[in-house]
Amino acid sequence: MQGIMGEESRARELVKLLSSECKSVEDVQGLLKALFKGTLETMLEGEMDEHLGYEKHSNEGDRSGNSRNGYNTKTMQSEMGETELRIPRDRNGEFRPRVIGKYQTKTEKLEEQIIAMYAKGMSNRDIEDHLRDIYGVEASASLISRITDKILPQVQEWQSRPLEAVYPIVFFDGIVFKVRQDARVMNKCVYTVLGIDMTGRKEILGLWMSENESASFWLNVCNELKNRGVERILVACRDNLTGFSGAIETAFPRTEQQLCVIHQIRNSTKYVSYKDIKAVMADLKRVYGAPTLDDASYRLEEFREKWAKKYPQIVKSWDENWGELTTYFKYPAEFRRVIYTTNAVEGFHRMLRKYTKTKTIYPTDDALRKSVYLAIEQISRKWTMPIPNWGVIMGQVLIFFEDELDAMGLAV
Repeated sequence: MQGIMGEESRARELVKLLSSECKSVEDVQGLLKALFKGTLETMLEGEMDEHLGYEKHSNEGDRSGNSRNGYNTKTMQSEMGETELRIPRDRNGEFRPRVIGKYQTKTEKLEEQIIAMYAKGMSNRDIEDHLRDIYGVEASASLISRITDKILPQVQEWQSRPLEAVYPIVFFDGIVFKVRQDARVMNKCVYTVLGIDMTGRKEILGLWMSENESASFWLNVCNELKNRGVERILVACRDNLTGFSGAIETAFPRTEQQLCVIHQIRNSTKYVSYKDIKAVMADLKRVYGAPTLDDASYRLEEFREKWAKKYPQIVKSWDENWGELTTYFKYPAEFRRVIYTTNAVEGFHRMLRKYTKTKTIYPTDDALRKSVYLAIEQISRKWTMPIPNWGVIMGQVLIFFEDELDAMGLAV
């Protein structure tokens, strides 16, 4: 409350100053423009002080290895028209102002700057400290939260946007975050669906949050995809997600399913003794690295004879999942390399961690949803090219699924 009253008091003082100096609307605009210019240049000087580690004209800068070196000028476009700013330089050419970006020619509102910092992974407290320490702007964590809440309708619009009719390959996987709920911290999984479209480009189709996996949860995800326009998924690649197999068979009955072989290997070797691990890994590689399905079956029988007594759980797991572990044997090498593992979506999750690593516990589900959505926006900007060898892969897809794609008017 004191902060609000202080802001109102400063505003009244500014109004008194402007009204005493101005005789017309043009005078008001001129003073506001001068105030805008002076405030920005003062903020830039503050950033330079922080960059160099000492204030202007301070003796602390003597023999520091870097110093001020005059100014550049930049014309900025704002609601008040064009304003020429003096941008301080340092002798080493290392100064990069934050309040005005290197190629920025238009001013951003404070709200846009806060959302940009939030998208980069800064916590509410970090943003609050940054604005206060560098710019002298008081913005409480609750205010920052309210500002970033304004993107929630945008998140909902993105989550319900129309999708393509056909995705040749879709990856399903989840990543766990800690969220505060009912006065305790819980693990919640954000499930992301990454699609490869007909041009070979990656796209996050949506994100869903859940505390538990189930067939009903996955059926809801699949039905949402259908309602948004997806008619056909050719191959679905996934970890051993609970309830997923039956759900996708119900929603997309012709979809081929491929379990992630890398996840299967990790789960298989989890309880293998150290002295056996290299031999077990080598024998499993003969199975999943076989050139044909028949050869893979033969290698699995060899593995069974050698290790079934000592590690029966490994053989049992491969037997139970064999049908969905070996889907990739139907296809040529280039297509196999894309679908036999969920590396594509795991790579996305690694990038997602970079944007969210400073937020150890999220206060609400919406806070988590905002953070992940903004990270997706940042990451997907780099997805401008098709995945490697897509031309070859697409040629193979068109052969294997020719009749279906032709019926949909998509075959070449």
